[in-house]
Amino acid sequence: MNRAVLVRHAESEASAAGILNGIAALEVGLTEAGRAQSRALAARLPALDLVATSEFRRAVDTAELAAPDVPRLVLPDLNEIGFGAYEGGLYLPYREWAGSAGPADPCPGEGESRVDAVHRYVRAFRTLLQRPEPAVLVVAHGLVVRYVLNALEGLDPAPLLDGVPCAEPYELDAGELDRAVARLEAWALAPRWDSP
Repeated sequence: MNRAVLVRHAESEASAAGILNGIAALEVGLTEAGRAQSRALAARLPALDLVATSEFRRAVDTAELAAPDVPRLVLPDLNEIGFGAYEGGLYLPYREWAGSAGPADPCPGEGESRVDAVHRYVRAFRTLLQRPEPAVLVVAHGLVVRYVLNALEGLDPAPLLDGVPCAEPYELDAGELDRAVARLEAWALAPRWDSP
């Protein structure tokens, strides 16, 4: 891979309602606005050789509308974080928990810790960096994209993060992505939140 375009999926039924969905088997699709965002994204993308997505329908549907004729690769390691007991609920209670929990604390109700999610994301991007296709579109979730963008700016994961707009492309060359992934990998080996 020579370059990657990272995109958070377009608006989904869950995100429009402020509902958490971290279980890929649940069929949460795009809203009509999300479908329009995906079609608009198509005009903003460079020539692509591969599209990698998570297993989630909202990511797959975004990719199908934005890059319909490009070969696909589904990487479960790009999946949304597991929300455990917060699954299907509103975002604010999860955010309150996330702001007070440590990076290795699993989300209550058999959810996932942030460090475990980072380990997955690192595996996914290491896989993509080894791919022979020169230009890869990665359609995933806000947390995945935010971690990479922040790492590229020299920032480690934090308990609370800024959101990522739906269907907004972020282009990185392979060197930039590799540096960001290396930073996430190093953080995951000794995870901690920096003091504000």
